[in-house]
Amino acid sequence: MATFAVGADGTVIAGLLPAIAADLDVSVPAAGQLVTVFALTMALSAPVMGAFTSALDRRSALLIALTVFVIGNVATALGTSYGAVMAARVVTAVGAGVITSAASSAAVAMAPPERRGRALAFVLGGLTLASALGLPLGALIGRADWHLALWSVAGAGLLAAVGIAVGLPRIPLPAASLTDRLRPLKQGRVLALLAVTSLAFLGAYTLYTYIGPALRGPAGGDDSLLTLILLASGVGTLAGNIAAGRLVDRHDPGRVLTAALALATLTLALTPLATRALAPTVIWAVVWGMTIGVIVVPQQHRLVSLGSTAAAPVLLGLNSAALYLGMALGGGFGGLAQKWLGLAPSELGPAAAGVTALALLWDVGANRRAAASAPATRKPAPAAPERPAA
Repeated sequence: MATFAVGADGTVIAGLLPAIAADLDVSVPAAGQLVTVFALTMALSAPVMGAFTSALDRRSALLIALTVFVIGNVATALGTSYGAVMAARVVTAVGAGVITSAASSAAVAMAPPERRGRALAFVLGGLTLASALGLPLGALIGRADWHLALWSVAGAGLLAAVGIAVGLPRIPLPAASLTDRLRPLKQGRVLALLAVTSLAFLGAYTLYTYIGPALRGPAGGDDSLLTLILLASGVGTLAGNIAAGRLVDRHDPGRVLTAALALATLTLALTPLATRALAPTVIWAVVWGMTIGVIVVPQQHRLVSLGSTAAAPVLLGLNSAALYLGMALGGGFGGLAQKWLGLAPSELGPAAAGVTALALLWDVGANRRAAASAPATRKPAPAAPERPAA
């Protein structure tokens, strides 16, 4: 529920950009920067706030983060100017930045190694469930008043806090300072994986941030049909997340990610052709949603496998920061592409495909470099013949 609240908070704004822009008297690209600033603040604050809360057990850390998160969403819902709403999004993001990594590290600590992929997928299922329900429900609720959608997110965060206070045991983990949290950045393999996460979500959010305006054409301007398309995308994301948990427990996580990025690149490249009518747009939304749902789980699984369970919170926190950095850059890139290149939101698909292809090529190259630098397995030397006793 906590990760659902965070996911919903990051997605409902994307579905409400036209209404927010009109109410705050700004352009749609300017309203899109609310998503960018939210994600960028999460990326920058997550390692710092994670260090501040690392001495706490995971339940206490989650409750503090959810309190800040709820307060920020209430302030957003009460905001009447662009500046006030932007400031409230910053506060919200500071709380949200701790939630995903704290929840994921709690799952890793409680799950046996052979079920770690499914445990991560279950916790992160909150994010993907938010994509399935948060974006379309936000768009539906926002038809009456976009402020109501933010009140709903605040309510979800409050419900999560109550559930965690009652149902989650204390999970103490070794404390990690900010220096400890940034130390893995000195490892080339960690940096390479984090770069893949950022590039993958930069590509996805180049289009996803402006998905509402982008799909108004195939929806014929009908908000109900737009909600249907967004729901199809969310269902695909949820299906991808569920499949990812099982796939990474049975297959090489690197190959799972490669397949997802390749399919995402193709799907985004075909956006102008696939979104000319309602039926193909729904199919396109399901397929693209599935690729988004797969990406996070193999990345987290690969990072956790690089260290001990004690190091998992640090590595997962860095991955969350990389994810939100990609979201922020994607929202900014999509806005600049509209402003400087004159692209319409519906034309952002090929640009997003180019960035996703770069993520794919980077990951393939990083995997080859890692394989080449790994020490070769040495065959045991033949035993020397025993000498007869003197």
